[in-house]
Amino acid sequence: MSKLFKRLKKSMDEFIAFEEGKITLTTEYIEIPEPPAKYNPKEIKKIREGKNYSQGFFAKILNVSPKTIQSWEAGTRKPAHTALRLLEIIDKGIYDPIHRR
Repeated sequence: MSKLFKRLKKSMDEFIAFEEGKITLTTEYIEIPEPPAKYNPKEIKKIREGKNYSQGFFAKILNVSPKTIQSWEAGTRKPAHTALRLLEIIDKGIYDPIHRR
């Protein structure tokens, strides 16, 4: 039996047991955050300079190249969704690699 088949069979067995009243299913709620804020070139530079980060250091924190930081600040490229979330985390002070909490 494949792994997928075993998982499907287990799920079906649980469903049948639920329908027969033998088990109670639980629900788990998770909070999904709002999409990250959009940052314009001036705001990105302001975040970086406000933390006194060089473009190279900022690039390491965000796991991008220094050229990427330069292009964001120049407005020739825009950060991807994941980079926007990281920018937001740094901007809000949730993560500061120099002053770790």
